[in-house]
Amino acid sequence: MNALAARRRHPAAILFLLLLGLLITGSAYAAFAPKAATAAEATADQITLGKQLFASNCASCHGKNALGTEQGPNLAGVGAASVDFQVGTGRMPMAEPGVQAPRGKDVTFDDEKIAALAAYIASLAPGPAIPDAKYTSGEGGDPGKGGMIFRTNCSMCHNSAGAGGALTRGKYAPSLMGVDGKYIYEAMETGPQSMPVFNDNNISPESKNDVIAYLKAMNETGNPGGMALGSLGPVPEGLFAWVFGLGILVGAAYWLGQKGA
Repeated sequence: MNALAARRRHPAAILFLLLLGLLITGSAYAAFAPKAATAAEATADQITLGKQLFASNCASCHGKNALGTEQGPNLAGVGAASVDFQVGTGRMPMAEPGVQAPRGKDVTFDDEKIAALAAYIASLAPGPAIPDAKYTSGEGGDPGKGGMIFRTNCSMCHNSAGAGGALTRGKYAPSLMGVDGKYIYEAMETGPQSMPVFNDNNISPESKNDVIAYLKAMNETGNPGGMALGSLGPVPEGLFAWVFGLGILVGAAYWLGQKGA
């Protein structure tokens, strides 16, 4: 009995139990952790083309090795999703210096070149990948759940209807109406401009799809009541009614008074 107790207290037994505990914990995490929405791996040709495109169009601001300069931030680790968002929405290459890169009317590169640029940046350091299409369409998502997530995490900047709003120092949260679901997902995943990052550990791919489904439903609903007034709720609506309604009443009273006189 004493010999058995001695073996249990042996230092090697403690080390074995620690290793066993780590193995069990790691296996459990791998089994139950949220699945990342990853895209297919890039090819060597894509990376080569992306490097050439980067040198010609981006290196002047971000540095020849994409490690950043005074004009542009370090891109190592931002991932393919960030490049796809910034370039795919026409925000980059930036037309002119400013406090915030606005969405461009025209996109400089086609899909093949955007994918190549994204592949090159992704090859520099690990980062968020371009999401799988099944998480970006809103199909099968729950708009009710997505609306709850959106109002909790996003409405203070983007407005509860996704209409956008002003921020500090000349920045703003853009309108989300009509924005492709892929870019909404990538924005949540990468946190562009002043936006916080909502990675898959914060909001799962399925929940991001719910948010996209909510915004899609809001976009399709439109404004059946008439003028949206910025979708800011009862304050501008009340102000509109007070100013114009009261103005009409005062005008009518004046007209009747003049008529009676």
